[in-house]
Amino acid sequence: MPYPFREVLVEKKGPDTRSGVNLFIAPDNQNNKRSLILHHQMISRRTTPPTPLFFVLAVCLFFSGCNSLTQLTQIETPESVPADEMYQPTEDSTQNDQDLAETEPLLCSDNSLPELKIAELWQVDQEPVSSSLENGIFQHEYDFPVVLNKQVAAYLNLFQGRQKKQFTRWLARSEKYREIITEELEKAGLPKDLFYLAMIESGYSEIARSHSGAVGLWQFMKGTGRDYNLRINNDIDERRDPVKSTRAAVGFLSDLYQEFGDWYLAVAAYNAGMGKVRSGLKRYKVDSFWDLAAKKHLRLETKGYVPKLIAALLIAKNPEKYGFHDIAYQKPLRYDTITVGPRMSLKAIALVSGTPLKEIKALNHELRRQRTPANMAKYQVRIPYGKEALAKSNMSRLHSYVTTGYKTHTIRKGDTLGKICRRYAINKTTLLKVNNLRSAKLPIGRNLRIPYNIVSYQLLPPGSSETMLAHRDRLILHRVKKGDTVLGISHKYGVPPEMIVAWNGLKNSHSIRTGQQLALYIEKDGSSAQNIGTRVAKNEQKHLPVLYAHKKMRPAENNRNFQYYNVRPGDSLWSISQKFGIQTKDIKRWNSLKSNLIRPGITLKIKTG
Repeated sequence: MPYPFREVLVEKKGPDTRSGVNLFIAPDNQNNKRSLILHHQMISRRTTPPTPLFFVLAVCLFFSGCNSLTQLTQIETPESVPADEMYQPTEDSTQNDQDLAETEPLLCSDNSLPELKIAELWQVDQEPVSSSLENGIFQHEYDFPVVLNKQVAAYLNLFQGRQKKQFTRWLARSEKYREIITEELEKAGLPKDLFYLAMIESGYSEIARSHSGAVGLWQFMKGTGRDYNLRINNDIDERRDPVKSTRAAVGFLSDLYQEFGDWYLAVAAYNAGMGKVRSGLKRYKVDSFWDLAAKKHLRLETKGYVPKLIAALLIAKNPEKYGFHDIAYQKPLRYDTITVGPRMSLKAIALVSGTPLKEIKALNHELRRQRTPANMAKYQVRIPYGKEALAKSNMSRLHSYVTTGYKTHTIRKGDTLGKICRRYAINKTTLLKVNNLRSAKLPIGRNLRIPYNIVSYQLLPPGSSETMLAHRDRLILHRVKKGDTVLGISHKYGVPPEMIVAWNGLKNSHSIRTGQQLALYIEKDGSSAQNIGTRVAKNEQKHLPVLYAHKKMRPAENNRNFQYYNVRPGDSLWSISQKFGIQTKDIKRWNSLKSNLIRPGITLKIKTG
């Protein structure tokens, strides 16, 4: 039975009430008290003032906004900051990890629900839900079932009151993802109004993270995400991928609806878990969300989840009716993709596509370390729409070079050379040489220089077919990878192999191991590399000379038909074959490769002529 609505006018009585606002109230079927039930509608006329009883109930409903939003102080920005600049991660210049957890927002944790309980809004009603929609709201406008009751009305008030600024930001971001999400919902035959579920989950933020560890637009926990084929590891977190996480959410919602046959129960299970809802229905012998919500089985967050969704979609589909005007909607997400190899840096992608790094990172939030995964031979990276042709043409000109940066470590009590080397993954010989130390004795309070590699990128002139080395520092640190040899490393850097042995105190050219760090001292003109190497090896020099080199790869003298190519991050056999106009099977044959997997740092023979 529908509630008998009547209309009253509210005069301004406080910060959360506005004069000239129509409110719809109805008698409670259980105890004949009056409870607020529908929505605000701006009008320009006066009618009879409301009764005192209305104001008593209005105080209960116009409660303060979500107290949990005080937890948003970490990510809430001043009013002068545009909405599209919010939630951008800060970057540690000495750290490549793009783990944005500490800067992501905690959204929609609703501590206002206890106030609903205090106001007795969750008591059992004989008719808890109106069966018809009044005042210009029609069910045919929605493909998700919409009802109007006191719980929905409470959220309508909340979103128009204390949380209006936050809800406005959510509306602004909604258009960015509308096409992506509704397309997947339509493919699966699900209600397109489930698009607004992402609004109450994350506020349409790809990098949102809750205290419980749920991440992304759809707030997947790790276990559920993996159940729906999302990859989550140190390199990649596809919960932050708007397309893949949406497909996972659509699959999850499909399974929930198949289980319960009711969208309110399915949505509640999305929040609380399938088992929680199933056990509640069985325990209390009820078959509807509203009956289950009246029990003590569900958390208050889950009880408010369905009415919050209904209120959100009512406002979002008709914002001006609820007082939301001039929303600065973001543009729909558009992008191109290019296929690259493993460990390709986003800095390189930014360079070849002529795009700021910040924009590339924003398009690829799933990449946690600002590079493509190490264990994927091919990866599709997103770049701005219209940049595909430019990026592909520049890829063959991309060249990486290495410089050396230094961190400072202050020696503390208990520090040993071995501990420091393990902490920073550096070998003892290099640490001693860099700091001009002759012994392993470490005086407390002294500062040590800790070298580390910085990989940078540049575009070679058009038409360049050979990879050029441009080591710009005196010291280069090379981490030995599987397949590396001293001879191959010497070809890469253009230094004699015996110098590599001498600089690093190796027994012979075969005594390197995977993971070992080698120190290389590169000279400007190559005329005295041997002399410098000898002096350093004999500890005859206190200070290392400033050395630079700009060398081309040297073809092996014993085979003039081959040139040598150093594999860079992002390379694959396919991309190298395209660069030189050869076939991948030939590269494998020339280099005795058993698979298509190659690692950055190894040297490949490429036959020419």
